[in-house]
Formats: sequence, C-alpha cells, structure tokens
Amino acid sequence: MSEQIDQTNGDKVTGGQALIKSLYNEGVRVVFGVPGVQMYHAVMPILEYPDMQFINTRHEQSTTYMADGYARSSGNIGVAMVVPGPGLQNASAGITNAYSASSQVLVIAGQIDRDKISKNIGVLHEINDQLDIVRPITKWQSRIMYAEDISGGVQRAFYEMKTGRPRPVEIEIPPEALAEFTEDNTYEPLIIPNMIIDGSSVEEAVSILANAVNPVIWAGGGVHLADASDELLAVAEYLQIPVLTTPEGKGAISDRNYLSLGTPQGRSTGESKDPLRDFLYSCDVILAVGTRFATARAAESQKVIQIDVDPEEIGRNHDRTTPIVGDAKLALDQLLHSLKSVASPKGSRRDEFESIRNARIHDTAGRVEPQASLVDALRQGIPDDGILVTDMTIVAYYARAHFPTYMPRSYITSSYTGNLGSAFPTALGVKVANPQKAVISISGDGGFLFNSQELATAAQFGINVVAIVFNDGAYGNVKRDMRDLFQDTSLGVELQNPDFMKLAEAYGVEGMRVREAQDLSVAIETAINLNKPVLIEVPVGVMPNPF
Repeated sequence: MSEQIDQTNGDKVTGGQALIKSLYNEGVRVVFGVPGVQMYHAVMPILEYPDMQFINTRHEQSTTYMADGYARSSGNIGVAMVVPGPGLQNASAGITNAYSASSQVLVIAGQIDRDKISKNIGVLHEINDQLDIVRPITKWQSRIMYAEDISGGVQRAFYEMKTGRPRPVEIEIPPEALAEFTEDNTYEPLIIPNMIIDGSSVEEAVSILANAVNPVIWAGGGVHLADASDELLAVAEYLQIPVLTTPEGKGAISDRNYLSLGTPQGRSTGESKDPLRDFLYSCDVILAVGTRFATARAAESQKVIQIDVDPEEIGRNHDRTTPIVGDAKLALDQLLHSLKSVASPKGSRRDEFESIRNARIHDTAGRVEPQASLVDALRQGIPDDGILVTDMTIVAYYARAHFPTYMPRSYITSSYTGNLGSAFPTALGVKVANPQKAVISISGDGGFLFNSQELATAAQFGINVVAIVFNDGAYGNVKRDMRDLFQDTSLGVELQNPDFMKLAEAYGVEGMRVREAQDLSVAIETAINLNKPVLIEVPVGVMPNPF
C-alpha cells in the first residue's frame, strides 16, 4: 500500500474519501473513534467536511458505547471507527450493548493488508478470522476489499440498520482499499419503503382487544426506536388500557399520565413482591409492543398480542401469542384505526388506575433505603426532559422500577447484556447528540473506573455530562450476594479507589462530593448549571438488596 498517496487524482477519490462522503451523504456528522495505522486514510478525509466531527476516545470500548448512546437518544445512526484486531475486540463490549438494545450503530473497522488476510502470518493487529468476533453481536457484517466497493458497502450497511430490527452492523476495510483511487460516483442514500403489515393479523388482534375484560399494555424499547409513543398513548386512551413498561421502555408514555402504572421489578426475592406483577397476572390480554417479552413471565392462561418488527421474537417467550409483524408506529396506528371501526371508546378508568399508582408510590413498606431517597433526589434534580443513563449498580437497579420518566428516549440502560462500566461513556454519546439537554450518568465506583479515563474526552470536547458515582468501596451488589450465599464471606469485591475529587481535578473537570441524599438534588442542579463536565461522588455504605 502507498502511505504517502496524494488525495487528488482528477475525478477520482481515495477509498477513504468515498467512505466519508458516503457517511456524510447519509447524514452522519459525528464519528467516535481511535485512529491507528490501518485507518489513516479513513480518518483524514473527515477534514474535508467542516461540519463533521471526529471525537477520539481514550479507549476503543468507549467508541461503541458513545455511538450507542448517540443512536438511542437521537434516533440517528451512531458511528464508531477502530483499528483491526485488538481495536475491534476492545470495541466489542459496546457492540454487545448496542445489539441487546437494538441500537443503530455502524462499526467501521480496519483490516490487515488484503493479501495477508487469513494467512496467519503474524502481522500487526492480525486476527483470523476477524469477522467471527462480531458475527454473534451484529445484524450484518462485511469485508470490503476494494475502494470501488466501499460506497455500495456503506449503502448496504445503512439499509440493514434501517430495515427490520435495527441492530449494529460492521464493515471492515483493508488499508489498500482506503488508500487506492476509485471513480467519484455520486452517493445517494437508499429510499427505505414502509413495511407492509398484514391486515388480517391486525383484525385478529382487534377482535381480541375488543372482547378483552381487563387488558394491559407491556411496552418495551421498540416503542422508542419506532418513535411510537403518541400512537401507543392513543390506543391506551381509546380503550383505557393501563401501560406497564420494561426498563428499556420507560418514558414510552409519561409517568405523570394516569394510564402509566410504571415498571415492574425484574425479580422478586423472599417476601418481597411487586404489586404490579399481581396486577399483570390479573389481566386476560397483554398487548406487548416493541419488546422481546422475556421479563413479563406471563401466565399460560393469558393471551398475548405481540407487535414486533422482528418476526423471530414473536412468540419466543409465550405460546399463546397473536403476531403483528411490523414497525410499532405503523402497527399501532393501523390497530387504532381498525378498533374505531368496531368498538367505541371506553369510559375513563382514571380513579381505578390512580389508586393502583398511588398505592405503589406511597407504599412505605416497599421502599428500600437508602436507594429510595437517592432515586427521589435524582428525580428532583434532573429536569423533566433530562436524560438518565444507568450502569449496573445498586441505585440503578432500584431506579429501573422507581425512577419516574416523563419523555421518550430519556432513560437508557444496558439492556439484557448488563455491561458494567457502560453508563459514563454511553452518556457522553447521549450528550453529543443532545447538547441542549441535561445528561446524567449513575455508576458505582467499580463500574465507573472501567471507563473513568473518558473524563479526558469529556474535558477535551466540552461534553458536559454530570457523572454521579455512588462509592461504597466495593462491587457492592456482588459483595452482598456473596455474603448471603457463603456465610458472610466474599472474595474479589473490595476496591481501593482513587480520591475522586483529585481525579476530577487531574482531568480538568469539576468535582463535588455529596454525603446526604437530601443534598444530591441540589448538587445535580448546580452541576447542570455549570455547563461543564462534572463528577459527583456520593459516599455510601452497605446497601440492602434493591429488589
């Protein structure tokens, strides 16, 4: 390959220029990446687009976390760029997170020289076969060997992300293909037609709902991905169906609406039982929208109508399932239209649902402290349209069920893969996509230190996330579980942490320490108003089981 190749050659462009032009024409304005030897010709053409930004992270893991946060909070494509081999392996944690959350992330990876691929020679960054790394955690992946195929590869990648279930995709390109010249063909994004929904399946669902005695809606993250909150609310209001959400679905309708009953706990332990589970089992029909339906654990006697863009998910977790395959926004719109032709709107059940809501909200016996007070403080300090990004930590586990959420795409979790350390870098991507909104991440001390180096990225690029660290000096949830299981003993859970205030100062960000839950909301408000990256440490003791 030619390392000093001229970027101009008449009407031709390099493969790297074709790559960036294709991304630009698809609307991409931000690339999260770590530049490296095989990717020089992919990175440098970004300079040709003044309104396109390359945000270099301090670890490849954060490139895909940030791309995921960018995508989920905005509805746009998140793009990550890494070198081959260890670069892609490091990025795989974030790809896994995006895969579990059905997030539109494009991963662009390098390759070794194309004549050495699959030869096991032992050249820099070589892995054989690299595509095997990402095959289980991407919807589609491709190796593009020549410059002339790059634009078409990008076009196919965007098609895969925008049709069906929107999971991550990966393309990898050897350095010669990025450096060599190709014709400067005009790149045009594909027009994606709306998915056609089977009318007979809608009619069957309408019949079931119209005759249901006590239906309920179970809403998942697919509601956000389809921007279907308005349509969901319209169906719920017309039939007066209450709404339960998964953690990924929080905010599908506002928790201020009397039809929103909240998010059930993911599990019950001992004598603890979430009353929302009891309510769910009292319903004869469940309308599941944009969810794998894995955590509902419906009874065999309950009928389920499942709306999902992925036909493979329908009926996976419940046998008595009536399918509607399609985009949630379109499916709900058609469902409502058909309902209006056969059923009159139901009378208000406000008093009934508010009674259920209030019983749970004011259930002092069901509150777990100090988590409850800390979650209350989070809600008080974060604006209604602020975005909370949660890690795998004790306060976050409690927040899944008890943090009221008022807006779509304003509560972001690690979904079913449970990636410890994901919250802070994901929040950085969220903030890049939403610079005018308050973005707060919550982590434990253990999880935060997985990616604390990204404080440098926040400072360098002015990404004004408020990062809250609940510091108990341990992997607290694991420590408690171990001691419950093994006669009050544990191993590998105690942590020696840095002074977090000195850490903040070292990176050039604002540091605050809050010792009482009642002071946390004020600290959050103050941090948001500073309009700069802020690290808030909250020292905590041993906390009880949040479930």
